[in-house]
Amino acid sequence: METLRLIVLLVHLVGFAVLFGSWAAQAFGGKRVFTRIMDYGLLIAGVAGLALAAPWGLGDRELNYTKIAVKLVVLLVIGALLGMGSARQKRGAAVPPVMFWLVGILALVNAALAVLWR
Repeated sequence: METLRLIVLLVHLVGFAVLFGSWAAQAFGGKRVFTRIMDYGLLIAGVAGLALAAPWGLGDRELNYTKIAVKLVVLLVIGALLGMGSARQKRGAAVPPVMFWLVGILALVNAALAVLWR
């Protein structure tokens, strides 16, 4: 069971890498637009994160539900920002710089929460 949990953790990390990597490529490539790849990374990280929130027969370990809730809220905010920015792009408007940079910052904050909050 632990091996399966570690595989899901790897998928979760790959989802974060896809989201943050595609954001960083746009941020430092000069175009600063939201892409479908960002949406896919968010979806992968979110689904795998929810799977990680399952009990998995932990035995003596307990889940930190506060941490899970905070990370879920950050994920939902990132999703909302991506959705609003993508809708603006479809209408031909530019993504506001604050919205664009906030997605990257929040993605990094979500990873920091995972690593630093014990």
